Amino acid sequence: MGAGHAHKLYRHGHSPVHDLPAHCKLAATLAFVVVVVSTPREAVWAFGLYAVLLAAVAAVARIPAGFLLRRLLIEVPFVAFAVLMPFVAEGERVQVLGMSLSVSGLWGAWNVLAKGTLGVAASVLLASTTELRALLLGLQRLKLPPLLVQIASFMIRYGDVISDELRRMSIARRSRGFEASGIRHWGVLAKTAGALFIRSYERGERVYLAMVSRGYAGSMPVIDEVVASRAQWAYAAVLPVTALAVCLMGWTL
Repeated sequence: MGAGHAHKLYRHGHSPVHDLPAHCKLAATLAFVVVVVSTPREAVWAFGLYAVLLAAVAAVARIPAGFLLRRLLIEVPFVAFAVLMPFVAEGERVQVLGMSLSVSGLWGAWNVLAKGTLGVAASVLLASTTELRALLLGLQRLKLPPLLVQIASFMIRYGDVISDELRRMSIARRSRGFEASGIRHWGVLAKTAGALFIRSYERGERVYLAMVSRGYAGSMPVIDEVVASRAQWAYAAVLPVTALAVCLMGWTL
């Protein structure tokens, strides 16, 4: 099973985190996110400790802070949504810097920002230390439905191919003097989208027939299956188990 070249989120390295099997890291990340989401929003200190845990993982993996922060920009739309919550939510109001804000909205905004940022950061760390091919093999190892794994594999493999096809079509339009500048050109763009869909569909048919002719029977062969040792599972469990202890403290205090 392949997945094309390395993705932009991956940062090559030889740290203990990089060397862990992908399915161990996937399970640890999922468990950590579940613990973070389960933490009461009032336990502000707990989210600070979660951030420290992720910073420790980034340090062990030798992932620079700038690399991580740049990729956290993906959550900007969620930040914008959270900023609006104190203004539009109903209930008790409080004055902050001359503005009337909802107390429940403030708590809701904090809840979205804290848990969303930690979840995205954990996912970015996972992607930064695990190659796409290894992630797909890890999902398969964790018994995710094979059809979903194969769909993800083909999406990753042929995403760049489709993008390159669209780029060539755009160059062809521009070489003929076409520049989309208004609503009157939407028809041309719609035809481009239709042509791209047809080409992609036909390519998919050709690839499928080629796979069947080579013995494809519904599942991709796994050549180098990775089996995790107990020590590796224990090492991966440090993050979610520590986070769980913090979560339990947050519920009891």
